Amino acid sequence: MMPSDAVLPPGDAPGSALDLAFVNFLQSVQPSTDALHANLAGLLSAEFTQGNVCLDLDRLPTPWRAAAQTLPWAQGDNSPLVLSDSRLYLRRSWQAEQLILSSLRQRLAVTHQAPDTLAHSLQVLFAQTSDAGQPDWQQVACALACRAGVTLITGGPGTGKTTTVVRLLALLQSQALQQGKPLRMALAAPTGKAAARLADSVTSAWSQLPPAFQVPLPVQAHTLHRLLGWQGRAQAAPAASLALDVLVVDEASMIDLELMARLMQGVPLSTRLILLGDKDQLASVEAGAVMAQLCEGAHLGAYTASTQAWLAKAAGIDLGPWRATGVTQTPAQPSALAQQTVMLRHSRRFGAESEIGRWAAALNTADQSELQRLWQALPDASAPTKASVARLDGAAVRSSALDDWVRQAWKPLLQALQTLGQTPCSDALARELLDSLGRFQVLCALRQGPWGVQELNQRVAHALGFAPSGWYPGRPVMLSRNDYALNLMNGDTGLCLMREDGLRVAFAHGDKGVRWLAPSRLESAETVFAMTVHKAQGSQFGHVALVLPEQPMPLITRELVYTAITRASDKLTWVGGDLGVLLRAAQQPVQRSGGLHVIHRDAPR
Repeated sequence: MMPSDAVLPPGDAPGSALDLAFVNFLQSVQPSTDALHANLAGLLSAEFTQGNVCLDLDRLPTPWRAAAQTLPWAQGDNSPLVLSDSRLYLRRSWQAEQLILSSLRQRLAVTHQAPDTLAHSLQVLFAQTSDAGQPDWQQVACALACRAGVTLITGGPGTGKTTTVVRLLALLQSQALQQGKPLRMALAAPTGKAAARLADSVTSAWSQLPPAFQVPLPVQAHTLHRLLGWQGRAQAAPAASLALDVLVVDEASMIDLELMARLMQGVPLSTRLILLGDKDQLASVEAGAVMAQLCEGAHLGAYTASTQAWLAKAAGIDLGPWRATGVTQTPAQPSALAQQTVMLRHSRRFGAESEIGRWAAALNTADQSELQRLWQALPDASAPTKASVARLDGAAVRSSALDDWVRQAWKPLLQALQTLGQTPCSDALARELLDSLGRFQVLCALRQGPWGVQELNQRVAHALGFAPSGWYPGRPVMLSRNDYALNLMNGDTGLCLMREDGLRVAFAHGDKGVRWLAPSRLESAETVFAMTVHKAQGSQFGHVALVLPEQPMPLITRELVYTAITRASDKLTWVGGDLGVLLRAAQQPVQRSGGLHVIHRDAPR
């Protein structure tokens, strides 16, 4: 057990049963009489459980840092722990991090010949919609991706990440077809829902391309696990090398450390790898904040004089006027990765007049005065309002007002079910009802308690007149894990409806189709009248109701609230909470420990 005389740093709680078991295991293999050794191992285990890749020793008192130098479990090439600089790792995490760093450095060294007609093609492919004095960052991203083996494209909702990459793929493929060598391309995302949304977005964006660039592109997207042939097993076989020329991975902020390492293993260095994601969203559920670390400083646009000269010559893009505005500060030593990282800044979904966009911007910058102004101006959601952002306060939530409001929000679904009655549901109506599920969603920051997803699901079901459990017509469900036998993925959403042969669950299939499955086959289905914010990643809803507790909590972070409110495309309702909860969240960004940021010390070649 963790020695009782060990002193934990202020704010650190005693180890959990898992942490103690880990320490016991290490002690059984190689005993240590130093109490600080056991405490360091226990703290490392606790950090990993909380999503941190390593234990940052700089945050510990000097005696602890000194004790780390003599850890018996961090000695030798096969030790279970690894001490690297001022960070203590589980060996498996350290190996994954080193693999990612090595792969990225090799990919950054790979150069591709940009098309001679790049500047002209970009003018044809992209409309000039940038703000005055601002470059078209979509063009910048497309241009830089033409020249190297890896590109990171980050930006908030509606900034055109998918639009950019479709035009890039069309550019590359059209050039390859002219040479008689079509490129092998693939699309991927961490979850089934995100993969489906990526495929839909690509298909939609392709139809908007200029006729000359409407060349064959991939129309299906894979989950990363399926693409890489990996089910998350600790002793999985090495990743098979993918026969691809270009791979686009969306929602990269959801990728944890080990899955990213697996991706780097499976993608040949000759393949152009393009990672898309919003660096400000929630990190993965598992350990690591890969995209956030790799996109560190992306807002600075830290491009060297050499990169700017290349953009001007090869792509006809002049960053000079933007630089002259003084809105950015370039680091003294821009990194090699920064030369292949682009932040898209102009949101077409949340424009200058968008209230949701203002909320997102104020939250991301922790603008306390703006958040206070926005909060105090919120109208009451229980009364009719045309405002795009409103609020149901805690008193309303505790009363029947929430039930009345929920019934109104779900009215279209309820009316359709009442009209249907016991009549078997057709494929066409089932698809309409599935589409209607995307128009409203309750999101919760917590799982347990009166403000948590479990109780809210029961309350909403009761308010709508449904049973508290079991299967019934109108029950919306989401799968909590991949089911390869059924070809359904974690995050896929279905709706239970009546058919000729009894209750069946409808899942969207293709553009307009529906797939029906017996409820008994869905072992991991969970009711989702309400879902956690984590489960909502990769999704978009017309109207989002975000339920917050009445007291600040460590789990209510800036990234969580930002992710929740940017799931809404048209309307947002704050449910519960208060201004103090919101202000605390804005000042509480997720800070996961890890060492991927060291890549920003690599100078450009």
